Amino acid sequence: MGILIFIIGLTIGSFLNVCIYRIPLGESIAYPPSHCTNCSTEIKAYDLIPVISYIFLGGKCRSCGEKISIKYPILELFTGIMFYFVFKEYGLTIFALKYFIMIVFLIVIAVIDLNTQDVYSVTTYSCIAIGIIITLIEKIYLNVDIWPYIIGLIIGVVVIGGIVFVAGGMGEGDIEIAAICGIFLGWQNMILTLLLSFIIGGIVGGTLIIFKKKTKRDAIAFGPFLFIGAMISLFLGNEIISWYMNFLNLN
Repeated sequence: MGILIFIIGLTIGSFLNVCIYRIPLGESIAYPPSHCTNCSTEIKAYDLIPVISYIFLGGKCRSCGEKISIKYPILELFTGIMFYFVFKEYGLTIFALKYFIMIVFLIVIAVIDLNTQDVYSVTTYSCIAIGIIITLIEKIYLNVDIWPYIIGLIIGVVVIGGIVFVAGGMGEGDIEIAAICGIFLGWQNMILTLLLSFIIGGIVGGTLIIFKKKTKRDAIAFGPFLFIGAMISLFLGNEIISWYMNFLNLN
């Protein structure tokens, strides 16, 4: 079953590549069918097999020979691996479905933000709405306490919103990304996500400035750092929080 989930993740990753390319252009993610961006030739189904088609085509379009970026199969593999890890941790449950959805949306949002430094409300608002619906379903059918998730959403919005409107340096789209993390992960992992994203963002930003790839005035997309923080919190959050609490008790 794990292999099947991995393959499903690969396939969804292929679709995410389409979303990442088309959403910033304002194009439909469903029509027209996948085609070469250089020669506009429609790509046949046998050339759309995730990762495998890229390998057999030598990373080039079958029709015109235009080079296909390695980022496409990498994202497909990444999505498949994330799906596999979620399945191993949560099995075939509503919790797994919840995190599959979060991962799918956050990948699209983070990569678009990295590429364009824009966050599109069509992705963020949809994900927040789905997160709220799933949280309510968990409450109704599984009697899960929804308050940690509501509080998580509030913490994300207040913290990032405060930075955006008081200190500046971030975009309003980051507030929406934080809201997604909060409603899906709960307040404890939301706090951890914020801490990790600030630490990782600071390290990466500082490194880019030191090596003169960026200046202090250059904008750096924060969405990818929230995504990384959320993924670490999803898979390792309980262990990190438990370790920290034990560390406090020892001191």
